Amino acid sequence: MRELSAEARLHLYARSLSGRTGTGIRVAAFYGAFAIIAAVVFGTLSVHPF
Repeated sequence: MRELSAEARLHLYARSLSGRTGTGIRVAAFYGAFAIIAAVVFGTLSVHPF
């Protein structure tokens, strides 16, 4: 096996980091959407129009 160059190692590290970041962003968006839906639902329950 030949050793990876520093540039190749940096590229592999950046790709693995970007994959984890993409997953984190997806999870944050999912929970953010839930939070917005919950805020709208509970906000409309507390308003008494009549």
